[in-house]
Formats: sequence, structure tokens, C-alpha cells
Amino acid sequence: MEQTTLRKAVATDALCITRLVNSAYRGEHSKKGWTTEAGLLSGQRTDTAEILRLIAEEKESAILLCLNDGVIVGSVHIEKMSDHANLGMFVVEPTLQGHGIGKRLLTLAERTAQQEWGVGTMIMAVITVRHELIAFYERRGYRRTGILKPFPANPALWTPKVSNLSLELLEKTLT
Repeated sequence: MEQTTLRKAVATDALCITRLVNSAYRGEHSKKGWTTEAGLLSGQRTDTAEILRLIAEEKESAILLCLNDGVIVGSVHIEKMSDHANLGMFVVEPTLQGHGIGKRLLTLAERTAQQEWGVGTMIMAVITVRHELIAFYERRGYRRTGILKPFPANPALWTPKVSNLSLELLEKTLT
């Protein structure tokens, strides 16, 4: 029987988080799940230095984890802004997607932002052509804002496979 736990990440988790994030967003393994970006982008999503930086900023930033029998199978990053929290780098091991891990992590992220930082709104940016992902978030109470941002360039880590990628901000009022 699997023992599932949720907790905040610590520095010793950084390498495992980096591997999970990169395998869930890009490459062949990501295609085993429904949240892959492999058709849109090549390269990595993140590196260990970024993960360590996000973990170190613990007053204004947190990476939350879901573990099955001690193995990290999901993670999400939240960051406190002035009047809201941003949610990003949200992943579940591709072969375990569709089993409720993402819903549990999303609930934990929203609760943590509300209770620890006192924010009333969560905001995230989603690639506009990811219709199934936007629908997932809408089913969880997020709404499309219509605010678009250009997709960020980071040639050291990733390269777009399609032109004109953009992000739309989604938001949810936390209650």
C-alpha cells in the first residue's frame, strides 16, 4: 500500500525536483502524460540552480511536494507577490497523471498561500495553445483573464518548436 505525503521541499530535494520537472514537461517521458510540452518546446524546463534558489527564498517562495513511499511524484512552486500568489512549475509524474495527485497539490498550494501569506488570489500563466490544461484549471475555479504575455525566451534551457507562443494569465479567488 502506498504511503502518500505532502510537504515543503528542502535543498536536498533539488536534484529530484529538477529531474521530475524536466521529465514531466519535455522529452519522450513527458508524452506518457497529458500535460507535456514536448511538441511545443525542446530542452529543459529548469535546472538545479533555479530550484535551489526558489527553495532558499522560503519566506516568499515555496516548492510543495507530493511523495509516494518517499519518492517525489509531484511538485508545484508558489511565490508571494504584493497582493496575490503566483503558481507555476506544477508537475505530476507523467505515468501517475489522472490519479488525483495534481488536485491535491493544487489544493495544498492554494491553502498554503492563503494561510501563510494571507493572499486572496492565485495567479498562473498557461501557454495559450494548451486548451486541455486551461480547461483543467477552469474546472478547479480558475478563470481566464484575457491578459496575454509573450512566452519568455531562455535559449540556455529551452527552444520553441513553434512560433508565436504566448501565455495567458488565469486567476482564482481563494476562499
